[in-house]
Amino acid sequence: MPDVNRPLTAVIVDDEEPARLILREYLGGIPEVELIAECANGFEAVKVITERKPDLVFLDVQMPKLDGFEVLELVGDQVAVIFTTAYDEYAMRAFDAHAVDYLQKPFRPERLRTAVERARQRIGEGHPPAHELAALSRAPGQSLSRLAVKDGTKVHVIPIARLDYAEAQDDYVSLHSQGKQYLKQQTISSLEAALDARLFVRIHRSYLVNVERVARIEPYGKESKVVVLADGARLPVSRSGYERLQAVLEQRE
Repeated sequence: MPDVNRPLTAVIVDDEEPARLILREYLGGIPEVELIAECANGFEAVKVITERKPDLVFLDVQMPKLDGFEVLELVGDQVAVIFTTAYDEYAMRAFDAHAVDYLQKPFRPERLRTAVERARQRIGEGHPPAHELAALSRAPGQSLSRLAVKDGTKVHVIPIARLDYAEAQDDYVSLHSQGKQYLKQQTISSLEAALDARLFVRIHRSYLVNVERVARIEPYGKESKVVVLADGARLPVSRSGYERLQAVLEQRE
């Protein structure tokens, strides 16, 4: 928790320069906040937040490449967030994602000050795991279309169609895509729940596979089987996983 006698360090993230200018001017009248950086896109935001570790982020929702919820997923357990956006449809998703506050543009300086006071009270309470933030920010029944993975200060975006399979590694998943691997802090169960069940099947307690990558299923020993992917990767299949895979493959025929 930051020292109550020092200003909160803050970062503005918004792809529109006029919006950043207004917020910067408003924050100039709030001595309790020290603005340390401004970012014009989500990739830059993840890098700056990871490196500079601000207390507070003013985060726009609709941005190209990485939207506000994807940024929140990648840094949500590190920082308090106040969403700033012109679209009120995101309000419930923002609060569900445990944002400190939600400012709908245009907002007045007094409303910003209230949000900052709320942030100071909330900072230090802790934040939910990143994958929970991502799940809460999606509309009911909506499957992921891409995965954002943080690698140090870099961000990789993997379109779901290019994900070959995922392997559980304790509280992480190893994502395999086009010959490359990416490690993401998320359980395989939560990833399974976020993916389209018509495309991804849990073939084993440790493996999720993209059925479009399945080349064939081969016996392995007396009662076991393995899935062979188009790139030659071989994945173990449990008995229940085989039944699920067969059911999905039959539906696709």
